[in-house]
Amino acid sequence: MEVFVRDNDINAALRVLKKKMQREGTFREMKRRRAYEKPSERRAREKGEAIRRYRKALRKRMEREGY
Repeated sequence: MEVFVRDNDINAALRVLKKKMQREGTFREMKRRRAYEKPSERRAREKGEAIRRYRKALRKRMEREGY
């Protein structure tokens, strides 16, 4: 990941970097890897994420179809 600093404006570059990291999911990944996750917790988390993805896709599809 690369961020350019323009006119020595470090604060703006940091904002851009944070936004990029947020979009990529880097913060979530770092938080998740901070401690050991039991396999049962991992399965539950992945199942919840899959449900959220499905519901989001369903909402988008309904919105496109005009419901």
